[in-house]
Amino acid sequence: MNLEMKKKMADTIRFLAADMVQKANSGHPGAALGMADIFVEFSDIVRLTPHNPKFVNRDRVVFSGGHATPLIYSMLYLWGYDISMDDLKNFRQLGSKTPGHPEFGHTPGIEVTTGPLGQGVANAVGFAMAKKFISNKFPEIDHKVWCFCGDGDLEEGISYEACSIAGANKLEDLVIIYDSNNISIEGPVKPVFNEDIKGRFEAQGFRVLEMNGHDYEDIKKTLIKARESDGRPTLVIAKTVIARGAVGLEGSEKTHGAPLGEDVIKKSKEAAGFDSEKTFFVPEDALIRFRCVKEKGELLETEWNKKANLKEIEEFFDRDFSKINWPEFEEGANLATRKSNGAILNAISKAIPSFLGGSADLAPSNNTHLNGEDNFPYGKNLHFGIREHAMAAINNAFSAYGLLPYAATFMVFSDYLRGALRISALSSHKNYWIFTHDSIAVGEDGPTHEPVEHLTALRAIPNLYVMRPADANENVNCWRAALNIDAPVVFALTRQGLKNVTLKENDLSKGAYILKEGNADITLLASGSEVELAMEVANEIDARVVSVPCFDLLEEQPQEFKNSLFKGKVVAIEAARGLEWYKYADMVIGMNTFGASGKGGDVYKHFGFSKDAILEKLGYKK
Repeated sequence: MNLEMKKKMADTIRFLAADMVQKANSGHPGAALGMADIFVEFSDIVRLTPHNPKFVNRDRVVFSGGHATPLIYSMLYLWGYDISMDDLKNFRQLGSKTPGHPEFGHTPGIEVTTGPLGQGVANAVGFAMAKKFISNKFPEIDHKVWCFCGDGDLEEGISYEACSIAGANKLEDLVIIYDSNNISIEGPVKPVFNEDIKGRFEAQGFRVLEMNGHDYEDIKKTLIKARESDGRPTLVIAKTVIARGAVGLEGSEKTHGAPLGEDVIKKSKEAAGFDSEKTFFVPEDALIRFRCVKEKGELLETEWNKKANLKEIEEFFDRDFSKINWPEFEEGANLATRKSNGAILNAISKAIPSFLGGSADLAPSNNTHLNGEDNFPYGKNLHFGIREHAMAAINNAFSAYGLLPYAATFMVFSDYLRGALRISALSSHKNYWIFTHDSIAVGEDGPTHEPVEHLTALRAIPNLYVMRPADANENVNCWRAALNIDAPVVFALTRQGLKNVTLKENDLSKGAYILKEGNADITLLASGSEVELAMEVANEIDARVVSVPCFDLLEEQPQEFKNSLFKGKVVAIEAARGLEWYKYADMVIGMNTFGASGKGGDVYKHFGFSKDAILEKLGYKK
């Protein structure tokens, strides 16, 4: 392909992106114009299947700079995905296929939601980990993972965490292309970001390549080399100029997040030899060359299907939950829900090949180790180190890849991964979050480690289902319900032992049920460790007890069902902030301060979580 044609293809990308932002009067054109030359050559290197975006051996392409959607959608259209010119014209409009940032499950070809900067880098690491794990079982799965990122992504701490994991695990199929244009919203990045990126990534175990992002020969040579693994993940530092080709605005921070303006676009088109009066124009000869990606993808899938063990691969990804041999627990057994959960995880793992996970250096405390399994990449036990946020974004990528993953830490550290957890809920990822040490009963570690506001905060996230089981039996039944939810599920689990007070088999799909009937005109609501306490109180005053293992499922039920649970005065008991309970309760016995350091039982009683203290609050004792 001659230089003139490559330039025409690059300018096609540039002006599609510029026209999209201009028509929407909103968006980020600078990155698209700056990386357009790279995408001309990348289109010849990448192996995609626009005709079948779910083909298991496609390359994964992640745009960590999610604001660069004018570039993303332009490429998806040019490559032949189910994106029309009208979709490009409806950029950032309500209900369009082309929202302001890429959204998983919404637009064909979008592999993962990348809004907050740095998330995509960690997602790409997760895709590369998933690929390495699966290719040990099926060597015919040999795709690459490409990630495009910018200065902002590398400034965010999550990218450092994730790349440290990538280097430690020698993720040789990961290629991160860093668009190094040295510009952010406020201007040149050097005053705040002047570190040695090459040295940083080499220290993390990466191979580092460099290229001129506007020299086609250099780009081609570098991308070919990047595709050829040397046993390490690869970082490509691409030196570019933001808004390349925008007359009068090349290199300006003004192009990062605002339209170029009609006058600038017209002058830029004229300078490139394009008709300045035409918008959303794609030359036929340029389109034919971009659509070669689709033609090569069709051939790739056909040829790969001939050699792949499709039946075994399909069986690996199968999720027949009826095969799970659920553990059983003795009546009255005193067992922390984190421990019963460990037995449950192992039972699921034995039945579901794609079920895997790990902790942020807390597996012995979280009880998340899968017995009889090797460590990643040869087995299902993942070790993330003390990197909660990267762990969470990797968990999302595993789910997007088609695996059934879990990630674990102490509940108080859910704050560290909240950004990725929110994206999980937004994307309806089917993954699991094991948060142990779920209340002030953590005890000796004190208030820094005792979650008080966290249950309320987690329940506030839409489409995130928080399960807080009362005992080992309810833990099993929570998992039965959770596996049938097509959204992320949190398990809030205790450090301390809890007596088995619930039924061995119980349908918890409605989130709440009457555990004990009572004659007194009072209903006690509780979740988790406070259910046992509510039962003690109820036995004294003959009150009704409603166990609410999942507040979120209860919220979804018709009002008639909710009304059937409550009678008389409704009192919620939870060793946490508990503000959400006021929707149903006349009174909430919860926490108004942080916790304290001491033995868990002593701390629990100190803050009024004892039978006598609650009876007194209810007016039954003085």
